[in-house]
Amino acid sequence: MNDGLVSRNLMEIVGLNVGNYIVGAIFGDDEVRVNCAAANLNIANGVARPQIFAFDTENALINVTGTASFASEQLDLTIDPESKGIRIITLRSPLYVRGTFKNPQAGVKAGPLIARGAVAAALATLVTPAAALLALISPSEGEANQCRTILSQMKK
Repeated sequence: MNDGLVSRNLMEIVGLNVGNYIVGAIFGDDEVRVNCAAANLNIANGVARPQIFAFDTENALINVTGTASFASEQLDLTIDPESKGIRIITLRSPLYVRGTFKNPQAGVKAGPLIARGAVAAALATLVTPAAALLALISPSEGEANQCRTILSQMKK
């Protein structure tokens, strides 16, 4: 897919960017440009495994990994959003989708959240309570548009 639009609030909540989501909820939702989306799935013995399954928007690069079994109709997927730009009060943790095709269960992977909470608590204790907020700020990293990288990976 090349070009498109998606809700900014949806992108913020997928990235667990609480602060930006609240701002959008108060002042209204905008549209985010989708730069590209690409999927290259290997299917063997009824199980699909993505080599590449990515959505690149102006706000985030979202990668999906895991499996979808057509034989047992089971999902075991990880959704890993990488925010672009500074995000305040972000919990930045991968999401999961597990269960059956009919009844998928979605949630947040707890490990990274626990680690982030521990860092925030340590900063609050050792430095100042205000320093705990540093653990909840996500600086920008990477290129603004990842489509060239995604498409070159698909050619391999």
